[in-house]
Amino acid sequence: MNLIRPALPAADDLRDRFRTVRAHSLALAAPLSAEDQCIQSMPDASPTKWHLAHTTWFFETVLLQLHADGYRVFDPRFHYLFNSYYEALGPRHPRPQRGLLTRPSLDEVHEYRRHVDEAVDALLCSARENDWVAIEGIVTLGLHHEQQHQELIVTDILHALSCNPLLPAYRAATAPTLRLASVAPAMRWLSQTGGVAEVGHGGAGFAFDNETPRHAVLLQPYAIADRLVNCSDFAQFIADGGYQRPELWLSDGWAAVQSQGWRCPAYWLAPDDPRLAHQGSTAGWQVFGLHGVRPLEASAPVSQLSFYEAAAYAEWACARLPTEFEWEAAHDAPGISQMSGHVWQWTRSSYDPYPGFRPLAGIAAEYNGKFMVGQLVLRGGSVATPDGHTRPSYRNFFPPAARWQFSGLRLAKDL
Repeated sequence: MNLIRPALPAADDLRDRFRTVRAHSLALAAPLSAEDQCIQSMPDASPTKWHLAHTTWFFETVLLQLHADGYRVFDPRFHYLFNSYYEALGPRHPRPQRGLLTRPSLDEVHEYRRHVDEAVDALLCSARENDWVAIEGIVTLGLHHEQQHQELIVTDILHALSCNPLLPAYRAATAPTLRLASVAPAMRWLSQTGGVAEVGHGGAGFAFDNETPRHAVLLQPYAIADRLVNCSDFAQFIADGGYQRPELWLSDGWAAVQSQGWRCPAYWLAPDDPRLAHQGSTAGWQVFGLHGVRPLEASAPVSQLSFYEAAAYAEWACARLPTEFEWEAAHDAPGISQMSGHVWQWTRSSYDPYPGFRPLAGIAAEYNGKFMVGQLVLRGGSVATPDGHTRPSYRNFFPPAARWQFSGLRLAKDL
């Protein structure tokens, strides 16, 4: 039968990683009720239940149906319900209506996950050696795809809970919250010489196709801030009328301020906000987050900003946003901090293909390339990003008005 023999340790490792990632998705959903997991608070967000099913659909459609002999599809109707944007795979349920999918039930989605997980586990135990390269590549891509949706599970439900007048917490804090220093260290500027820099993924290990090919870019001398812009910094921008001064804003950004009524970051609450009435007396800004409403932490990186707000703040601070290439080149600069694990950092770079870009082969060709228009690149990684998911070359991307993600900014300026 030509089973894998020399590659068995690699198969065992991949099977362990598969189980770990899949279990983490369920752990993220565990604090949520069945009602929580069905809600869709806006067209750009998806219900938790849909994320759990879609990531399962990916393994069923891209892996099992192509490589697992005799695989039995769990429910043929799910192909329509849980396809996200793969045109080559046919029609699909409209994205803005995912919150209407009260059926299948959450229990059925969990059963779907078990069915697919057992089939993937069996495939990894019995894959033929000459199929291993393809199978390993698809499973690895599927795991990174699921980690992307794990972050979306958190950010999407946080947006949904922010729409609830009770402002409920996603989960209770398991330990007393570590209070940050009330005054952050003064921002320092780190000078970078510029010149020719190599950017993009070029080494071993996984990377998405949009991170390749590695190539040279010419950077002019610049300076980059040693830390992220924090809440205290941004509060000064608000106090100085930042949201009332059109000269600070890009035209589309100012239009968004006017049409959306923006006056502060997405989850900031002023002391007179009526939603705080049941929270008791409050003083100063409050911030809604994963653990509910908490007093603003002056030293915490400002978050839930659109690109427009980040660019306006940079203009107010007599600086600018770094390009994604400046950010990557400075990633390991001495003295730089908070490059990952806090907030995604808006850059001034459009989400464009690198010179010589080629999408992944097969169904996955639609994964990234077709979204390379009208979006801005973010770099780094946030508090909601799964451990081990990012790297310095990782390119996240969102439209400029998006602000329900854990997105903030770092300043740069010309020398």
